[in-house]
Amino acid sequence: MLRKRRCIGCNEIKDSNEMIKITKDYKTEELVINPNNYQIGRSVYVCKNESCVNTALKKNKLEKNIKKNITDDEKENIKTVLNRLVVVKH
Repeated sequence: MLRKRRCIGCNEIKDSNEMIKITKDYKTEELVINPNNYQIGRSVYVCKNESCVNTALKKNKLEKNIKKNITDDEKENIKTVLNRLVVVKH
């Protein structure tokens, strides 16, 4: 059964397996990108395209939805990792 999730970049609803999952671990509060299904914590999804990744980071949507302050250095590291997973580049 496929689960539908909303992208924090474009607000479109898609199958979760077509998206990148970002989870804030509930114990360590570290951000984990594409964790296994057993990762417990607050999660958000973003489409596998560059524009959604950029929107999620530029407009602080990731911070707001995951409820964690993210430094500029952390944002750059996240952007680098996410861009490796991106399928569509605009």
